[in-house]
Amino acid sequence: MKTRITELFGIQHPIIQGGMHFVGYAQLAAAVSNAGGLGIITALTQRSPGALAEEIGRCREMTDKPFGVNLTFLPVVTQPDYPGYIKAIIDGGVKVVETAGNNPQKWLPALQEAGIKVIHKCTAVRHALKAEAIGCDAVSVDGFECGGHPGEDDVPNFILLPRAAEELTIPFVASGGMADGRSLVAALALGAEGMNMGTRFIATKEAPVHDNVKQAIVAASELDTRLVMRPLRNTERVLANNAVQRLLEKERSLGPALKFEDIAAEVAGVYPRIMIDGEMDAGAWSCGMVAGLIRDVPTVKELIDRIMAEAEGLIRQRLAAAVNG
Repeated sequence: MKTRITELFGIQHPIIQGGMHFVGYAQLAAAVSNAGGLGIITALTQRSPGALAEEIGRCREMTDKPFGVNLTFLPVVTQPDYPGYIKAIIDGGVKVVETAGNNPQKWLPALQEAGIKVIHKCTAVRHALKAEAIGCDAVSVDGFECGGHPGEDDVPNFILLPRAAEELTIPFVASGGMADGRSLVAALALGAEGMNMGTRFIATKEAPVHDNVKQAIVAASELDTRLVMRPLRNTERVLANNAVQRLLEKERSLGPALKFEDIAAEVAGVYPRIMIDGEMDAGAWSCGMVAGLIRDVPTVKELIDRIMAEAEGLIRQRLAAAVNG
């Protein structure tokens, strides 16, 4: 399947594995790239630029296909060494960077001078237009269904994607609710040039997370996510568990007086305990509503091959038959 996204990134299939904290390691990124998609290493999961450089090197040993690095720009007290991370990306020969969080404009010249293509994650059309205006090569349009941070507008992809298609000239992919061939065909029909999957890739054999995490996703329905940190305007969609219930109770009881410090025990530094140790009630962790469509833990290649076969079957058979009567 050929789209502007496959052409832009030099990949076989229009499927991108989004950056995910304590999930986006070399082994998953390489598996996605080897299967014809675009794998992504998560930079800030690595504790230093040197560690990121080593992870890029590991990935290069496992694949000769294109892969990217996610770099999220966060409003934090102690900023990560962004110049160091960018140098590691450039020196590692990475040709695709997925940016997220704050406006990446400050960092674009160095990336572009190195011939790196930039795709920026956006939760609103106005943000996507800004990304286009500052020179990003593509955007990932994230609907309200997505795991992680869906923004504050609450617009789902059936509205957001066609609106993006009306306004943008650069290519974009759909993110949020993407799981299978039906998702890909729907995304293409709504104007996207491919799709970005996060939660679906966690439930694969190569994902370097505890099996408890994978089984929790398989067991979940589309009703089992919750929105936390809404009062702080830092909304995150997470899988329901005991820690999330405690967090929501604090939000209700404290009301306008809520501060981040009040919920730090449920959200700060919990990912290693969940993703590595499998402590499923240790805290809140990002998960999309798409969990309701995930029923198995295949290899990455099995998943991508299945998605492409289903998508092409839908286009050539069901949709063609509908048009042809």
